Amino acid sequence: MTPPSTPPVDLGNDTPPVEAPDPLANAPVVEAAPGETDGTGEKMHPGLLFLILLGTVAFLYFARPVVLPVVLAWMAAMALRPLVRWLNYLHFPTPLSALIVFCVLLAALSVAFMQLERPAARWMNEAPQHMTELRQRVQRLFPRAMHLSQATEAVSDLGATDAEKKAEAKKTQVVELKDQRGTNSILNWTGTFLAGLGEVLVLVYLLLASGDRFLQKIVRVMPTLSGKRQAVEISREIQQSISKYLFSISLINAVVGLAVALGLGFLGVPNAGMWGMVAAFVNFVPYFGPICVFILLAAVGLLTFDSPSQGMLAPVWYLMIHLVESNFVTPILLGRRFTLNPVAIFISLIFWMWLWGIPGALLAVPILVSAKIAFDRIPAISYLGELIGS
Repeated sequence: MTPPSTPPVDLGNDTPPVEAPDPLANAPVVEAAPGETDGTGEKMHPGLLFLILLGTVAFLYFARPVVLPVVLAWMAAMALRPLVRWLNYLHFPTPLSALIVFCVLLAALSVAFMQLERPAARWMNEAPQHMTELRQRVQRLFPRAMHLSQATEAVSDLGATDAEKKAEAKKTQVVELKDQRGTNSILNWTGTFLAGLGEVLVLVYLLLASGDRFLQKIVRVMPTLSGKRQAVEISREIQQSISKYLFSISLINAVVGLAVALGLGFLGVPNAGMWGMVAAFVNFVPYFGPICVFILLAAVGLLTFDSPSQGMLAPVWYLMIHLVESNFVTPILLGRRFTLNPVAIFISLIFWMWLWGIPGALLAVPILVSAKIAFDRIPAISYLGELIGS
């Protein structure tokens, strides 16, 4: 059974029962000059639209410490909203439903952290050793590439005297000895990450517990009845679409991570559960995410097994799972409603990565889906929805 639809939003009582006569009803009709706009159905001037977009980008860049946690929390709340609605269908009040879902989220994050903390810390500590071993194995597998690298180094040193080579070696050693800020940077990044995670989690619970309260407040401040209806329609469609998209993608990526972990465990790769979680998390980033996981698993396979053919089984297994997921599972579950232009997805990914880094890469597709829904609903900028659509 499916939960009932959400209750209608109150549009307020500001509309009078009888409309006053319009003094301009009998006025002569004057046609607008070319380039002017006098209604919501006409397109916005490209110059004005460019200025609005430029100001929005500048605001998002400089207000990143405040805006980014809010956007992340809103997206997470949209992904968890179906669970809250399901509990409401079971006659749980909204605050209690939000608390139950929030506790389940905290438990899942705690279990994931405990599973990842030890193997991830071990890999970080042994990273230099792993890189050296990986380089040696690659040199054995591709000796010609090693000879080419040596020839390139010889060409770069051509004409240099022994004194210049010794001076260059001393400079390199001095740089390595003076670069001791890595530990402090990691500690600062960890503290910032934990503080931001705490902010996001608190906002997630508040958004889940509030339900449609913010939507009702936004609707009440709209001056006209048509504006209220348009705000309700856009907000409802964005919420439902983002909830369905994020909830479906989260389930798909969780299954992908489980399949990757089971396959790696069967192949004998150590810490298979950790690599499965990494694959599930990185799979939220289109294009770049699967490429990174494939390269990472190829390195892990070459470090784990002596035979190159056996070492490549891990990335090949992930590639098979990714092809099935991207070509069959995701299109069947999401359908054509969330089909976007691949060029628009790639540009959105690059843009949000530049603007907000890794969190921006995770938010690129959900933001693009929200933008397309809003563009399709607003006639003045409906042509933008056509550009980013499939």
